[in-house]
Amino acid sequence: MRTALVFLCFFAAQLNAQDSLSVAPRFPEDWAGVWQGDLNIWNAKGLSTTIPMTIDILPIDTSTTGRYTFGLTYGSKSEDWRPYELVPVKPEFGMWRVDEKNTIVMESYLLGPKFLCWFVVAGERSTRILCTYERLDAETMAFEVIAGTEAPASTTGKSKHEGEDIPEVKTYPVNGFQRALLKRQK
Repeated sequence: MRTALVFLCFFAAQLNAQDSLSVAPRFPEDWAGVWQGDLNIWNAKGLSTTIPMTIDILPIDTSTTGRYTFGLTYGSKSEDWRPYELVPVKPEFGMWRVDEKNTIVMESYLLGPKFLCWFVVAGERSTRILCTYERLDAETMAFEVIAGTEAPASTTGKSKHEGEDIPEVKTYPVNGFQRALLKRQK
């Protein structure tokens, strides 16, 4: 049973990767532009708020290393402007970094049509966050954030079942979800 499930997941991932890679736009060149839309933020009770959002992906004229702006604005620039930059690491393997320009630099990965960054913000209650950016078509990008605490909600498995060693599996709570459909402005 477990072997079949692993194979099915691997097979599905391979199909998705093949389909996505054959149609994926060049990154970041084909992603360049100013993208705007409304960010919907949900919690367990439902939609909690909606705010305007903008993502600026633009080549940096002075960059000799292929850096791009990767600015995020929540609300307005005077409210919450994050002037990040995209830094190529091994673009041929989909490896980039998002430089927040404040000593935080996070590895990020282009897989098919999705650009992903998965990280943990440390603190009293560490939060695990997955940010995804996906080109849906030439003029539309989906932005999503999935967040939850770093402490597992449950741990199961780590036993024998019908003679098979079952690995330990930890599940993590999800307590927030954000999604925006952004349209290219220029």
